[in-house]
Amino acid sequence: MGISPEVHRYIIAVLFLITGILHFIRPQFFTNIMPDYIPYHLAMVYISGVAEILGGLGILFEKTQWWAGWGLILLLVAVFPANINMAVESIQKSGYTSLYSIATIARLPLQFVLIYWVYWACLR
Repeated sequence: MGISPEVHRYIIAVLFLITGILHFIRPQFFTNIMPDYIPYHLAMVYISGVAEILGGLGILFEKTQWWAGWGLILLLVAVFPANINMAVESIQKSGYTSLYSIATIARLPLQFVLIYWVYWACLR
């Protein structure tokens, strides 16, 4: 017998709440990984931080779980270009063999794991 979807929702909520708060504590990290074609980097960091916090809180309540789950999935899709940009810039600066580059490349497929995890715990 595995861990219940409710426990998974709590874990997901904590992850998104921490990440959302980090958008306000360390916004420079997030603005640095954004592609140049995205306007208003700082505003986008704050908006995505608020979305992560609201989504993390929203999946904890049955009445908002469905909406928050879809919101988090859409957010994960929306921020994927920043993850790609982070990997590309890391490779350009440090090459394919640096530990940071390897981590940023490995993170790309994990985005799809996160999307499925949110779907499994919140929407099915």
